[in-house]
Amino acid sequence: MKIMQCILTATAAASLILTACSKKSSVDTAPLEKSFSSAESTNKSSADKAASAIKAGDYSGAMAELKTLTSRAKLTPEQQQAVKDTLAQVQQQLTDAASKVGKEAEKAASNIQKSLGK
Repeated sequence: MKIMQCILTATAAASLILTACSKKSSVDTAPLEKSFSSAESTNKSSADKAASAIKAGDYSGAMAELKTLTSRAKLTPEQQQAVKDTLAQVQQQLTDAASKVGKEAEKAASNIQKSLGK
């Protein structure tokens, strides 16, 4: 019986994580893309990679690219602000997703325990 409970809990948690991660991004990449549209090729490439990663829901990849961009000294103030704002939005998305998944996992575990009559 405990094995079945563990399997059900793991399945519920996995489905919640997949559901939370598959939602469309609400991070606005337009300011980032606009500020790097005429930048040097290395910076433009990193900005494009970050924007693509955000649109694909790959927030960890986006954060890595954005942090790489922040370490470069030749960014204009507009570019620095765009990177900073986009990074803050990505971090907020990750925080929101983690919070939502945690709450839903607790609820699913509670429902499973109730259904099994613990």
